[in-house]
Amino acid sequence: MTTTIAPEKPEAYQQTVSEAPARSSRRRRLVIALGRLPGTAAVWLFTGFCLFAFAYMIMSSLKSSRDILERPWSLPTTPRFDNWATAWNDGGFGPAFVNSLALVVAASAVTVLIAGPAAYVLGRRPGRLSNGLNLYFVLGLGIPIQVMVLPLYALMNSLGLINSLFGLFVLYVVVSLPFTVFLLTSFFASLPAELEEAAALDGVSAAMTFWRIMLPLARGGLVTATLLNAMGIWNETLLALMFIQTNDKFTLPLALLNYFQQQQFTGADFGALFAGVSISILPMIGLYAWLGRRITEGLTMGAGK
Repeated sequence: MTTTIAPEKPEAYQQTVSEAPARSSRRRRLVIALGRLPGTAAVWLFTGFCLFAFAYMIMSSLKSSRDILERPWSLPTTPRFDNWATAWNDGGFGPAFVNSLALVVAASAVTVLIAGPAAYVLGRRPGRLSNGLNLYFVLGLGIPIQVMVLPLYALMNSLGLINSLFGLFVLYVVVSLPFTVFLLTSFFASLPAELEEAAALDGVSAAMTFWRIMLPLARGGLVTATLLNAMGIWNETLLALMFIQTNDKFTLPLALLNYFQQQQFTGADFGALFAGVSISILPMIGLYAWLGRRITEGLTMGAGK
């Protein structure tokens, strides 16, 4: 019986076969990189535009109105820091800054304090009632604030809370609750159930389990929710415009609008106007530069869970 031995493959053929996966992988990476190129370019262009606008705002806040009009792209030859003092004192940005800061701190803290227990129950106690309440909060996210202004105005007027910082504080808490509960529910739902079971075996009450065990574990979500609410409240304009009527209770967005209107009648002081814009923007830019990564990580963690 004759045995037939298959001829060996040439060495060049074997090398080509072994290199095929590597070439395919390199080709795939190249296709992915080329596909991402337009999006990456758009992101960098937008980032460059934002940095340019920020630099122009700061430079203009240190110039006189004449320099802004005649040499808009040049650096300030003699920095005019008195523009910031004019905006702070004459433009009313000083009291408005204090009002905005008080509202942001109080409303953000109270919103998270109320939303935390609600989100814990909704995330840890699944059922028909919890699912219905979750849907209720999600629907609250989809209602435009413009639709609620007139009913809210009638309600606040009957309570005597028009032109009141306390009334505006209540509105900010109520409007921020749906988003905060929705965000925190995913964090509490992701926590291991074994911790609650161990606490129950040790005789710890449900309330103490929440405050001492579960709440510290959801610290990332709490910080993220607090910072996002703070940024939203700091920049909020519509509710403040509808419910605040006197200058001493203005928030920063209202002070900026009021100062801009004054400039139309008294003569435009563009340097002070840019200084007022800088006062309104810089705190949130600083906050995001300090804790921006924490916010991104918190949102990613909540989305993944």
